[in-house]
Amino acid sequence: MGIFSKGTKKTNEGFFQKLSRVVVGKSRVSEDVLDAIEEALIATDMGVDTTLKIIDNLEDRVERDKYMSMDELLDILREEIGKLITTGEEDKVLPFDFTKKPYVMLVVGVNGVGKTTTIGKLASRLAAQGKKVVIGAADTFRAAAVDQLVVWAQRAGADIVKQQMGSDPASVAYDSVKSAVAKGADVVLIDTAGRLHNRVDLMNELTKIRNVIKKVVPDGPHEVLLVLDASTGQNAFQQAKEFAKATDISALAITKLDGTAKGGVVIGISDQMKVPVKFLGIGEGVEDLKIFDKKEFVASLFQKEDIIG
Repeated sequence: MGIFSKGTKKTNEGFFQKLSRVVVGKSRVSEDVLDAIEEALIATDMGVDTTLKIIDNLEDRVERDKYMSMDELLDILREEIGKLITTGEEDKVLPFDFTKKPYVMLVVGVNGVGKTTTIGKLASRLAAQGKKVVIGAADTFRAAAVDQLVVWAQRAGADIVKQQMGSDPASVAYDSVKSAVAKGADVVLIDTAGRLHNRVDLMNELTKIRNVIKKVVPDGPHEVLLVLDASTGQNAFQQAKEFAKATDISALAITKLDGTAKGGVVIGISDQMKVPVKFLGIGEGVEDLKIFDKKEFVASLFQKEDIIG
């Protein structure tokens, strides 16, 4: 099942169908059309700054070319949206550098965004490729998170490292990486506590975790993956900014895309943060954690039969 049919359908309905009502039947670009595009983009929670970048570029192109058909305008709109999405390395079955062993990924994000589930799905995908995975349950403040990871680890055939509730998260991270090295594991996925109420505490905790990882794997962690919930729209922007202040974010996973019309947040956050989107969550199943494909994502926003004649 493609990303449109399950992941971006609601965003498409909010964006492209709204746009089509203004575009259909028009032979050339007008201010009304540009205003409609701006309104449609903002409605997807792309963010004002990113939307204005797109509109400014469209206005420049329209002014320069003098005449532009609707089909040409939509092609340029696709192009401008695509330019704003930061991407990492392409053409990988899973975007991990397996030359680094173990490859250590620190997973951060507030509670409720799907962080633990994302880790479980990643572990399952990696295990299906024959990779040996260790999961570190370093969110020691939520018993439910640890219990959930235990279930995912059992399903995936991954090893899990956990301690008593309330234990030092850095200690769990350290034990996880040590265990991975001893067992010759390919990947370590470390869950972290999702608290933003005190940025200083968060910063100190994540710094401590990074430091203990480096004692075992000097160039680790190799990735800090921030998980965000697309359905929270502009709140996801704020979370991204706060976590960026607390640690170096190297990649994004955007979850719950299938349940929202706010899919523009994927574009806005990538543009504003200059951090690549690596994964999209579009459902509950393991197969519903998709490796991000910029071309497929942008095309899905415009997928609609018989809109432009």
